Amino acid sequence: MGDAAASRRMSAAEYLAWEREQPAKHEYHLGEVFAMAGGSPRHNFLSTAAGAELRAAVRGKGCHVLSSDQRISAKQGERYVYADAVVVCGGVQTEPGTGDVLSNPTAIVEVLSRSTEAFDRGEKWEGYQRLPCLTDYLLVSPWHVRIEHYRREGDGSWRYRVLERGDTLSLANGAQVSVDAIYDGAFELEAD
Repeated sequence: MGDAAASRRMSAAEYLAWEREQPAKHEYHLGEVFAMAGGSPRHNFLSTAAGAELRAAVRGKGCHVLSSDQRISAKQGERYVYADAVVVCGGVQTEPGTGDVLSNPTAIVEVLSRSTEAFDRGEKWEGYQRLPCLTDYLLVSPWHVRIEHYRREGDGSWRYRVLERGDTLSLANGAQVSVDAIYDGAFELEAD
């Protein structure tokens, strides 16, 4: 999450109106607004690479891949966040009364960083689990070839799998992505 010291308080409606006018991104949780920090070159590369590889994998499956600029409703009126990449299948749906707040993410990608790792694994993940449409949550390491994949099973439970060099990521919708393809060229760039 961003710098809590620079946080401000406002209602969800005030946040959404204010956020649309800001040059930088902010997340929202129960009235508190947090500035989002920029990522390292490797972080940004991995976000883009994951989105590109997912786009190729879901082509023809009725899905769209959206960038880190897409605001997500993790809980209407209480939590609005940004992910590093997001997949939406079956048509994009937005929160009632908005045209820019995604309410039905299917797969979410978070590239870890030292400043956000605990949040991505904890509070943010707890919020994502409550989204009935979410089937896949991916945590991408910028320090070594490693993707942690949480996939929702038919009974609603989550299966956890670690993917490394040479592995293939399989989303719940059947799309497959090479882990090596996501990381190809990543370690030529600086990380946090």
